[in-house]
Amino acid sequence: MSSGAPGPSGSHLPNHIAIIMDGNGRWAKARHLPRIMGHRAGVAAVRATVRASAKLGIKYLTLFGFSSENWKRPQTEINDLMGLLRLYIQSDLNELHHNGVKIRIIGAKTRLEGDILKLIDEVHATTKGNSNLKLTIAFNYGGQDEIIDAVRFLAQEAADGKLRPQDITREMLAAHLTTADMPDPDLVIRTSGEQRLSNFLIWQTAYSEFVFMDTLWPDFSELQLTEAIRQYQLRDRRFGGRNQSAGT
Repeated sequence: MSSGAPGPSGSHLPNHIAIIMDGNGRWAKARHLPRIMGHRAGVAAVRATVRASAKLGIKYLTLFGFSSENWKRPQTEINDLMGLLRLYIQSDLNELHHNGVKIRIIGAKTRLEGDILKLIDEVHATTKGNSNLKLTIAFNYGGQDEIIDAVRFLAQEAADGKLRPQDITREMLAAHLTTADMPDPDLVIRTSGEQRLSNFLIWQTAYSEFVFMDTLWPDFSELQLTEAIRQYQLRDRRFGGRNQSAGT
């Protein structure tokens, strides 16, 4: 990848980019550093990626910050990750708000401490009127749980006689996901060389394009973002249809 490569064409940018930020621990291990240093370097990569996305004209950016399965990690690492969420919000909120970034944090509120819940409410209230980049952070989030919650809601509606089960549609279920107010991701990026979704936006990514990069998340920058977008721009998105020119 050449650092002198031109930026992606603005005529075919993905509207919504979702990123699975992976590799903080391996980045730290390769440098003989504690894992917390990898997570701190990962926060710097978040900051750079948000700025680059706004610069490129991306409208929606969703970042996978903490999985509902990450509670299985050692308590010291969980505490570090919670502390970094606090730090990111407290240190970057003013800049993000000034730049017109609307921030939403999605995921279960269970097990989150009270001060974090207050910070989340503050972020939502402060930036709700912004209309430039829409930044969503999936924190304590699991895609399967999100679908189950939506199904439970519709099942209760049916049990209450408010709708017939046979009338339930994909659109109805999607309307009760936490991402109902945003388009599905056009492009999903995962760093560190792993090639799986890890329970991230599994309903919403049915027709997303995927780019898997060997770069560890702390080393991710505008350069890698533009390279992923260039790869996306080469794809032929058919959404289950045919490419008429190619006959396929």
